[in-house]
Amino acid sequence: MPGGRFREIYYWDSYFTMLGLVRDGESALARGMVDNFADLIDRYGHVPNGSRSYYLSRSQPPVFFLMVGLLGLDAPDADVRYLNAMRAEHAFWMHGARSLARGHASEHVVRLADGTLLNRYWDALDTPRDESWLEDVRLAAGASRPAAALYRDLRSAAESGWDFSSRWLRDPKDLATIETTAIVPVDLNSLLYGMERAIAAACARRNDRLCEREFDQQARQRHQAIDRYLWNPMRQRYGDYQWQSAQWLDRPSAAMLYPLFVGAASAAQARGVAAATRELLLAPGGLLATPLRTGQQWDAPNGWAPLQWIAVRGLSNSGQAGLAADIARRWLATVTRVYRETGRLLEKYDVAESLPGGGGEYPTQDGFGWTNGVTRELLAEYPQDVAR
Repeated sequence: MPGGRFREIYYWDSYFTMLGLVRDGESALARGMVDNFADLIDRYGHVPNGSRSYYLSRSQPPVFFLMVGLLGLDAPDADVRYLNAMRAEHAFWMHGARSLARGHASEHVVRLADGTLLNRYWDALDTPRDESWLEDVRLAAGASRPAAALYRDLRSAAESGWDFSSRWLRDPKDLATIETTAIVPVDLNSLLYGMERAIAAACARRNDRLCEREFDQQARQRHQAIDRYLWNPMRQRYGDYQWQSAQWLDRPSAAMLYPLFVGAASAAQARGVAAATRELLLAPGGLLATPLRTGQQWDAPNGWAPLQWIAVRGLSNSGQAGLAADIARRWLATVTRVYRETGRLLEKYDVAESLPGGGGEYPTQDGFGWTNGVTRELLAEYPQDVAR
């Protein structure tokens, strides 16, 4: 579990926690975690946001294939063992795609006007979140839009893990303008590209050529769609896409690094993203989630462990090792400084001032699973940067 108020497992948190477990040789515990997630997929058809019944209406960023990949360090057949679970999760994210008309969306799937299929975050319910009921009701009471639509967009942003951020807001200062379901996010589609490649590789290992061809084709088509709709050649960076208005959204965020992380960026694209990262997101204490200060916790000045890992690994695998090391060093210095001053590892950090993070709907939490895991892994990869 992550720690603090989060007393149950959370989906995407667990992958980043596993980084540290695997590094420390806790392979049996890591495999047990993956078995538990596979069981959730078998029971419910997807991995819920967290292991409470009120989270069943949504998932979180689909990182199960990454967890399986971590097991592959010790168990080369892990991808074949969990292939059925990976395929079932993919079916959850693509449900409704076959019958979807052009220019429409259904659940997690969007079919653009030219027939291209991409994905969005989406929650099956349009009521206030159980875990934040009062906050949602108060927001809806002062909003000039239908409450049900607002509630679904809030819930869908919770599925993204970025709850909340200016990424999802038409007006970065007004949470009531949230439009999550109208956005095709670059991070989600990058992860689904990675999932499709992982499934194709597992099918090949099992000598299932039909499955291999099917998912290889889906991965190629998604890659082409990412390049067409989520890459901006003028800005030389990736971004999200508002499918209803057919508009690339100029809202820079650390999500631009996900295509590098899953191997979907060319060398030239990686150079463009690296330059944009230095200009817009690099802070003294690590990587910002976004450059805007809005009071939302997934905006400046906050930096988050999962985004540091996505950036460091994505950049280092894309010929940008210098920037990757720079981000890692700055993040490790921030975590070390705050730990020395407080005796705690935290959920998020102010990377502008190398202080505990803030903002959002609740106080910064102690623990913290993904900070522990990412920091442990980065300390191993950059040992010269361990503070003495």
